[in-house]
Amino acid sequence: MTNSSRKTIFTTISIDKETAALVEKICKRYSLKKSEVVKLAFRYIDKAHINPSEAPESVKSELAKINKRQDDIIRFIRHYEEEQLNPMIRATNSIALRFDAIGKTLETLILSQLEASQERQTAVLKKLSEQFGNHANVINSQSKQINALYQIHQRDYKKLFHLIQLYSELSACGVMDSKRKENLKAEINNLIST
Repeated sequence: MTNSSRKTIFTTISIDKETAALVEKICKRYSLKKSEVVKLAFRYIDKAHINPSEAPESVKSELAKINKRQDDIIRFIRHYEEEQLNPMIRATNSIALRFDAIGKTLETLILSQLEASQERQTAVLKKLSEQFGNHANVINSQSKQINALYQIHQRDYKKLFHLIQLYSELSACGVMDSKRKENLKAEINNLIST
């Protein structure tokens, strides 16, 4: 029988009344068409690799087979876990512990290097401070010396200026001012000797 609208070729099969009743029951229960029930049943049989000529002995034996399959799968998972996963976990843990130890070692090394560097910097700064202190002391000492020399220079300058004044007065004295000349000469000698 050919249906041109669907372009699907349909064939017919004959089944006994008991099977037809079972198909009808499944159709009503799941709201499916007869052709869909047959198609899905055959797909299931094919996928599950079920031999339709070998009827299951009992539900109990089928459940035992399923349980055996589950036990096989569980055994396989445990075996895989024991042989593959646990060694990988141990190796990963070992690597993580090594990285942690290396990280802590590096941290300790870096901290000690920083501390040593800080101590060196402190020592250098202390030396620089001492040197600047020494230079400051030398500069202060030289400043005091320069100040003292300036004071001496000021005093000598005043003396020189005073001498120039006295010589100027001495040169301005006339012949008649002999007493004044003598006083000026004495004052000049006194100023020179001090």
